[in-house]
Amino acid sequence: MLRDADIDPAPLSGKTVSIIGFGNQGRAQALNLRDSGVAVQIGLRPGSLHADSVRAEQLPVLTLADAGRTADVLMLLAPDEHLPAIYASIEPQLRPGTALGFSHGLAIHFGQISPRADLDVLMVAPKGPGSALRTLYQSGKGMVGLAAVAQDATGGAWPLALAYAQAIGCGRAGIIRSTFEEECVADLFNEQAVVWGAVPAILEAGFETLVASGVQPEVAYLECVSELKLLADLIETRGLAGMREAISNTAELGAHLGGPKLVDEHVRGAMRAVLTEIQEGRFAEALRREADANYPELQQARATSRVSAVELVRQRLKS
Repeated sequence: MLRDADIDPAPLSGKTVSIIGFGNQGRAQALNLRDSGVAVQIGLRPGSLHADSVRAEQLPVLTLADAGRTADVLMLLAPDEHLPAIYASIEPQLRPGTALGFSHGLAIHFGQISPRADLDVLMVAPKGPGSALRTLYQSGKGMVGLAAVAQDATGGAWPLALAYAQAIGCGRAGIIRSTFEEECVADLFNEQAVVWGAVPAILEAGFETLVASGVQPEVAYLECVSELKLLADLIETRGLAGMREAISNTAELGAHLGGPKLVDEHVRGAMRAVLTEIQEGRFAEALRREADANYPELQQARATSRVSAVELVRQRLKS
């Protein structure tokens, strides 16, 4: 775990960072870099809806070609499925020795992008959303991040990756040396099989089970959904063991007896199957097909979620 005191900021000194994209990570990293004294500019596609937001932050807006031509460090922070086409359009403008950066390993690990041999290829991956990265930075704190190098053409890719991670605030919390493969596979697995996939699904299933048994929907929502934040806060401050010790004996014993009945060998086997699909590249291919078709499955899932019973109850409670 490397921290600010272990890192030399000099490799980033005097360099210009071009960030492609101004979404969740792009905005946060750009503003943190700027506030750390790094020269930052934003490259956007023609007609991008983010142009006004970039100008409102008083950051330069460039075309993709100009952003690539003038960059010492080019960070590709647009959605994963768009990165191969973006890189192909920018590559001719990149000078030898330019550092090509990512915050997720998918495009490199699964061979969707094959960088030129004269480029450094690095990754700095904050382990959380950009909004939290920015908020933590502004409060004088930081977010743990992973750093990796896939290609070291200049011999200075690793010190540059650390200096970049420090500039966006990760050195305040800690930087772990990783690889593009490790970050990519672990991140996709978490998204699908744990926090973003399994947890919401089990919350909704618990809500539906209670409602079907006659419990009022509002009570079921409060019990099965609202308490998740309390759980997350306890885990963040005290860890899993401390979380269990902080709740009542009734809750702790119930969790001890009930958890293994749900997360049994069948569930662990399903998790291993999800991991295998990720490792073999089947999910990366599914993402590409979904993007090529203009996201029909995602659009249907979003529409269904907006009118689900649990969402309608949430709206009633919030109103």
